[in-house]
Amino acid sequence: MARILDFYRIRWEYEPHTFPILWNLDGTVVESFSPDFWLPDLELYLEMTTLRQKLVRKKNRKLRRIRELYPDIRVKLFYARDFRALMLKFGRLAMADALSGTSGQVVPERDHAAIALIDPDENDPPAVLDGGDIIEPGGRA
Repeated sequence: MARILDFYRIRWEYEPHTFPILWNLDGTVVESFSPDFWLPDLELYLEMTTLRQKLVRKKNRKLRRIRELYPDIRVKLFYARDFRALMLKFGRLAMADALSGTSGQVVPERDHAAIALIDPDENDPPAVLDGGDIIEPGGRA
């Protein structure tokens, strides 16, 4: 995600703020939430999640609590499927495939020729994320 933000020259900070979301009876913070990225120019936090459903539920619960306690804070949760879609968009097919399914599940190879036949208007190859650089169709970065 950081490479994509850098490419688009979006200023970001990694976990710069922590928000208390649960206190014990003595007033001591017992649970807090630190969103992964802060985008100061957009006044938006980004939170990335994983494929593990238990962790997704936990993050969803924390986000609901953030919205209750801090209604002016904007947080966008990126699920694994959202990040996978970004990787596909930028041509990182191997990384996207690794993010699909569950551990030990075999992901079938994609038949790109068949995909081209299904969508013949899709003549341009996808953009490729190469070492942090996005190469647009035609080879321009």
